[in-house]
Amino acid sequence: MRNLRPVCPDDLTLICRHREAMFREAGWDMMAIATMAVPFREWLAPRLGDGRYFGFMVEEDGRTIAGIGLLELTWPPHPSHPHDDRRGYVLNLYVEPAHRKNGVARSLMVESQAELARRGLSYATLHATANGRKLYEKLGWAATSEMATPLAFDGMPA
Repeated sequence: MRNLRPVCPDDLTLICRHREAMFREAGWDMMAIATMAVPFREWLAPRLGDGRYFGFMVEEDGRTIAGIGLLELTWPPHPSHPHDDRRGYVLNLYVEPAHRKNGVARSLMVESQAELARRGLSYATLHATANGRKLYEKLGWAATSEMATPLAFDGMPA
């Protein structure tokens, strides 16, 4: 039987493991993932502790098989949310490989969208992997015009 529960500080190691697996499966270089691992853990720990990072875990037969993270970001009013200076952010959606294609990711997304709405957020974003894009599109998510670049410390493109 599956059980949905909120994330808690005890999930720190599991969330980090899921995040690393997610990036590995998306094709990221192992060195880049390893470089991110400790700083992400240090970033996540206090946010799990005070609730700034929230989300859900799915358990089945006493074992956690999936998770999703959520953040509330301060963001200037935007045409997509003109009266709100916040937006939700979905991250770290990961389902253990043996449990994929069974609606677990979909149920996590539906519950997460509902949780963001309960918190009064009217708009949310996420970064999609190629594997996740179809699911997000089916749930009404659409690609945006966002672009990105790494910046060197001197402000010049890396």
